[in-house]
This record gives sequence, C-alpha cells and structure tokens, in this order.
Amino acid sequence: MGMLGHLFYPWGFLVQILALLHFFRRRGEYYWIFIIFFGGPLGAFVYIVVEVVPDFGLIGAAFQSHARKTRIHVVEGMIIDNPSVANLEELGELYFDEKQYAKARGTFNRAIATRSDSPHSFYRRGFCALTLGDPAAAIPDLEFAAHSDPRMDSYRAGMFLAQAYAAVGRKDDAAAVFADVMKYSSTPEMLYSYAAFLKSQNRPEESREWTQRLFEKKRTLPHYMQRIERPWFMKGKELLAELNSPSAKQTVAAN
Repeated sequence: MGMLGHLFYPWGFLVQILALLHFFRRRGEYYWIFIIFFGGPLGAFVYIVVEVVPDFGLIGAAFQSHARKTRIHVVEGMIIDNPSVANLEELGELYFDEKQYAKARGTFNRAIATRSDSPHSFYRRGFCALTLGDPAAAIPDLEFAAHSDPRMDSYRAGMFLAQAYAAVGRKDDAAAVFADVMKYSSTPEMLYSYAAFLKSQNRPEESREWTQRLFEKKRTLPHYMQRIERPWFMKGKELLAELNSPSAKQTVAAN
C-alpha cells in the first residue's frame, strides 16, 4: 500500500479534496465523510463514481435550457403574426420550464382568454400565481384543474390547491383536499408537503409521523431516485429538526 500511495501521490489527495468539495456543496449522506477520509483515494474514487458521475446529467439539462431559450425567441416572433392558442400555450410552457413564472402567467392569461377550456393551462397559471405569492388568484384555477382531472400532474394539482387554501386561511378545505390526495400519492414531495402543512396547523405528532413516512419512502427508492428526490429529504430533515426543537415543544405545551 505504501508503494501504491507513492505512485498516486499527489493525485490521491486531489481526488479526496474534489470529493469533499462536492460533498459539502451537495450536502449528501454523512457516511460518505468517513468513506472519503478513512478510505483514502480509493474511498474518494468510490464516492466520485457513485455521487459525482451521475451529476454529469445536469450538463444535459443545461443544454435543454439553452434550446428552450432559443425556442422562446422563435415563438415570441411567431406570436406577433399569429397569436394562436397553440402558440401562446407553447410559449407559456417554455416560460414555465425556465421558471419565468410572471411571464408564463401573463402568457397563459392570453391563452385562456382566447380558449377557456384547457385544464392544463389553468393548472399552470394557478401554479404560477401560487409561486408568485398570490394564492387567492391561484385557487379558482387550481380548483378548475383539480376538478377537471383529479390525477393531473400525479395529483400535484390537488396538493397545490390545498397549499393555496392553507395560505388564505381556509384550513378545513386544505385539510380535506390534502387528505384526499394522500390516498393516491406518496411521492416524497407529497409526503413532505403534507407533513409541513400539519406542522403549520400545530399538529406536531402527526407531522412527525408523516415525516417518518418520508424517510421510510427514501429507503425503498433506488439510489438514482434518491438523488432526484434529495431536496425533499433534506427539507424533511429540516422539518424534523424544527419539530424537535425546544421552542416547538414549548409551543405545544403552552397550547
């Protein structure tokens, strides 16, 4: 091993440093720290293969974003001469995918004004309104979308409707919609969203229960799906820490 260490010096240290930089940036599972440190260059190499290489897929996402931006310019020009519903809906979708929610909302406004029977357009416009901090305006759109197709976007239309209800103080309506969609969907996003809602309603024990279900869900997912859903698991950890904080327990005791 000493000879191998000499042969790989200083590349082994560089591999470990790169692995650690990626780890702290991505905030991965903490057992990787021990593998990187105590496994030396070999442990760092294993980390890179398992955790870093799959991130190269993000490069493809960057190219897709560039292609969308190019298409946006094309469709914007087309709409000047032909503001058809199809062109407006396509432009709204492009803005939406680029997270330009204000522009997407305005474009869906135009599309709906021309043809007001597309649940998907209402759903997108409602999501934009909710994301932009206008839950009251989001509610009619999300109601129309969720009632037209309860399974829309894997029941996320119902989830966002429940969040909009909660945001405007319609707690009973929010609880009813959440209870309904939770019968059919158990995605990490859905589990976290419901647990967060329960916490906001001062129902900490139920919130802990659903947060635990989120962590149980993680153990059943293949590794590549755990990576995709990682943001929700991280949010779940933060939520659980808040639930277990002394201030949260004091609030529950006071009530």
